[in-house]
Amino acid sequence: QVQLVESGGGSVQAGGSLRLSCAASGRTLSTYVMGWFRQAPGKEREFVATFSWSGPNTYYVDSSVKGRFTISGDNAKKTVYLEMNSLKPEDTAVYYCATRSSPPRRYRDYFNRDEYDYWGQGTQVTVSS
Repeated sequence: QVQLVESGGGSVQAGGSLRLSCAASGRTLSTYVMGWFRQAPGKEREFVATFSWSGPNTYYVDSSVKGRFTISGDNAKKTVYLEMNSLKPEDTAVYYCATRSSPPRRYRDYFNRDEYDYWGQGTQVTVSS
């Protein structure tokens, strides 16, 4: 089992910044990929960014946040960060950290929420205009 704990959410005005953290505990040797998804009210949970511990570290960021959001990881701490800059009201959502316990078999597995095995409880991000 892997436990994920997110932190860093909050309320900010448009143009502002927030940094989310996700710390993994438990069987962290099984956390091959750690990613962020978000879910706005009335919408499906969508991919934001993902980070792989495989060397060299691999990461992907959705086009909707590219250039504004940066994902990074600290392998020693098994913690992944999501640095969010130039926030927009449409970024408002609950942000979830997730991990999968095996290497992705296909490229598209990185972006598919159904391919992730463990989830955090989520942290609210609210961006006001």
